[in-house]
Amino acid sequence: MIAKQRNTALKARRALNEYARDIANSRINEQVIRSHEFSAARTIACYLPMNGEVDPTRIIERAWCAKKRVFCPVIENNGRMVFRKLDRDTTLQRNHFGLWEPVNSVSISSKSLDLVITPLVAFDTNNNRIGMGGGFYDRKFAFLKHKKRWLRPKLIGLAFACQKVEEIETNPWDIRLYSVISDAD
Repeated sequence: MIAKQRNTALKARRALNEYARDIANSRINEQVIRSHEFSAARTIACYLPMNGEVDPTRIIERAWCAKKRVFCPVIENNGRMVFRKLDRDTTLQRNHFGLWEPVNSVSISSKSLDLVITPLVAFDTNNNRIGMGGGFYDRKFAFLKHKKRWLRPKLIGLAFACQKVEEIETNPWDIRLYSVISDAD
């Protein structure tokens, strides 16, 4: 079921034309920038986009203008995800998945992040997400699974409305997002 939902959502995302994608990207970025979670955050983790994902570049730029510290996910050789600082002049390189990552910058504990902007392939109304299948975010934020109150970090997924599915069948290790922001909101 999850594989089918992943494939359907990926096809829908790829089918967006450039004009629709640009408008949706702007709308999604502005919603994040205007959110209480963004304005309250001092440390933000944000992905660098690939393969037609929502492009969070404006979120990153606005965070820098507001003197927030920005970090990006890096997949280490042991398969663990860490977050490394991203500045305007940070050197980037592609990893074996084709993702851009900061090189030789300081890292931060995931528990020290205020806000984490996550990519996703599909989402549902319960803020469940389907990613690319590596489980990196689920493993990194497993400590959130049994929290009674969600103080930080707040995980916010970015998606195009066409990526929404009816219901995602979750696994015990899946970490639900704090919220999902799409161009339908």
